[in-house]
Amino acid sequence: MIRLKRVYEEAMESDGTRVLVERLWPRGLSRERARIDLWLKDVAPSDELRRWFAHDPQKFPEFRRRYEQELRDQETARAALAHLLELARRGPLTLVYSARDSEHNNAVVLRDLLERGS
Repeated sequence: MIRLKRVYEEAMESDGTRVLVERLWPRGLSRERARIDLWLKDVAPSDELRRWFAHDPQKFPEFRRRYEQELRDQETARAALAHLLELARRGPLTLVYSARDSEHNNAVVLRDLLERGS
């Protein structure tokens, strides 16, 4: 089971393994409060793609396409994605993100890829 949760939401035991899938640490949040088990920067979108997207829901389909391409093209991203897939096979996995929009962010794309077994 793969869940998505905003990093500012309270961590729960049912979250299982909590993986931060952001390149930058969330502003104003201590590591203790975040309760992150693993921080996988390599699976996050590039700074260029993140800036271009700017969390504009209208750009999300193109963001998804470009982000999936980045994940395919970069060896470190492929390895990080494989690690996430292995964690998901072992038990509950929560992809933790910092965006305010719960429907248009990189964690949504990652969850969809992982559920397809990519």
